Formats: sequence, structure tokens, C-alpha cells
Amino acid sequence: MTLKPIRNEQEYDAFMVWIDEQFDRKPTPGTPEGDAVEVALLLIKAYEDEHYPIPVPDPIEAIRLKMNERGIRNKDFVGRLGSKSYVSAVLNRRKPLTLEMARFFHKELGIPATVLLA
Repeated sequence: MTLKPIRNEQEYDAFMVWIDEQFDRKPTPGTPEGDAVEVALLLIKAYEDEHYPIPVPDPIEAIRLKMNERGIRNKDFVGRLGSKSYVSAVLNRRKPLTLEMARFFHKELGIPATVLLA
């Protein structure tokens, strides 16, 4: 495999097949074979970042997902974010998510700030 920038789907597919074969061989990191795999993975990532971008999740959906994962309900935020109706209005998109709330959710739920500020 010649390591070069990936410019189209055919080249991308060829790199993917080659990488799959290399994983079966389990090259040792730091060897020429291992370095070639590492460079190929960087080329694949660059192509995927350009052609298959992953959209930033919706902030409210991210909050709801984290709440669901942790078994947290709207009422658990009452008093910390505001009244029951205010928390409900924010989580139902009737009120905007403020910077102060974004900081709170970042700290409490571990949601990246880039998601909350999107």
C-alpha cells in the first residue's frame, strides 16, 4: 500500500481493506509495518472527518440522555436551576438554555461545553 492522501471513495475502500488485513497481522508498534498502519489510520481519519462529519448533538437531547442514563428526573433540578415549571420549560425548549445552566449541566452531568454551547 502506497501511503498518500485519500481523494475518493475507491481509495478510501482500498485503505479500509488494507487496514483490515494489517489488523489480522498485528504489526508491532514502532516497527516500519506498525508505523505504516498508524499513518494509514491518520489518513483514513482525515478523509472521514472531511467526508463523514459527525454532527454535534442537540444540547437539550444530550441533557435528557444523561439524565436518563443516571436516573435523574426534572424535579431533581428544582431549586438548583429554578422552579419546577422553569426546569420543565428549559428541557421542553420553551425557555433558552443560559450560560449559567450550561455550566451547571457541564459540571453535574459531565456534558462537554462544546455540546451545550452549540
